[in-house]
Amino acid sequence: MSEPGEQPETAGKKATTAAGKAAPAGKTAAARRKTAAAKKTPAAAKKTPAAAKKATNAAKKATPAKKATPTPKAAPAKTAASAKPPREESRTALVRRARRINRELAEVYPYAHPELDFENPFQLLVATVLSAQTTDLRVNQTTPALFAKYPTPEDLAAANPEEVEEILRPTGFFRAKTRSVIGLSKALAEQFGGEVPSRLEDLVKLPGVGRKTAFVVLGNAYGRPGITVDTHFQRLVRRWRWTEETDPDKIEAAVGALFPKSDWTDLSHHVIWHGRRICHARKPACGACPIAPLCPAYGEGETDPEKAKKLLKYEKGGFPGQRLNPPRAYLEAGGRPAPPLGAG
Repeated sequence: MSEPGEQPETAGKKATTAAGKAAPAGKTAAARRKTAAAKKTPAAAKKTPAAAKKATNAAKKATPAKKATPTPKAAPAKTAASAKPPREESRTALVRRARRINRELAEVYPYAHPELDFENPFQLLVATVLSAQTTDLRVNQTTPALFAKYPTPEDLAAANPEEVEEILRPTGFFRAKTRSVIGLSKALAEQFGGEVPSRLEDLVKLPGVGRKTAFVVLGNAYGRPGITVDTHFQRLVRRWRWTEETDPDKIEAAVGALFPKSDWTDLSHHVIWHGRRICHARKPACGACPIAPLCPAYGEGETDPEKAKKLLKYEKGGFPGQRLNPPRAYLEAGGRPAPPLGAG
């Protein structure tokens, strides 16, 4: 038996011991719960990125990302160039546009004519041969002396080459041109009785005569339609996109197919005159061009009307023409004859 004083102490110790044993047990249970929670937390954390990824994908599907819209460029100012015929212009549209251009030019140049002075087919043939690599003006200033001394094919065929060379010197390439005109004169005298033939196949057999020269003679001396493909004609029909050909024979065929045959000779005059007066090679006077709305090349030259007017030549610019003896219609329209050689 314990003593009475010892019972409370022993009971307290037992209680304390029991409490001490109970406390660790409680702590251990709580710790276990925390550990379990801690283990679950990383698992949940691992699931979070996957869930976020799913959410992101869902968001992408729901609202697709918009591409950055580029800043629009300022629209260029509208000019006649913006009305260019498209490169894929239909054949019918091309024919209509080409014929309309010819009609417009016919109104601008109603007095158009060959710009070589001549009185008969022989003079026109010789003058056309001489016009290669020079101006019609220079030829017109030279031929009066030539025809005064050698008026017929027979006369020129029998001429002294050195004397002819001296007359033709102002036209350039005078030696080669002398051989051509004397050679064709001999052919005319010997093969055609001194007459200029009126058939293409006969003309092109003459020395120095090609299709261009032959069509000038046929169209203007004999009234037989032909297209004269000179340098002006070539560059204008390409500038207007009537054809992309560069070979003269192919240009002739391509352009000829756009017009009735009866229009060919006058068409040639209209195009060549326009090329010499307004639609220049290096600086066309676009601002003074009557066919600007129909031209795909509008804007290549000067578009300011006042500045463009200063680029006009011959009667369109108030200057003398190329013929010393132009037709009456040309003079009545305000044209002026060219000065003779040496007159300035």
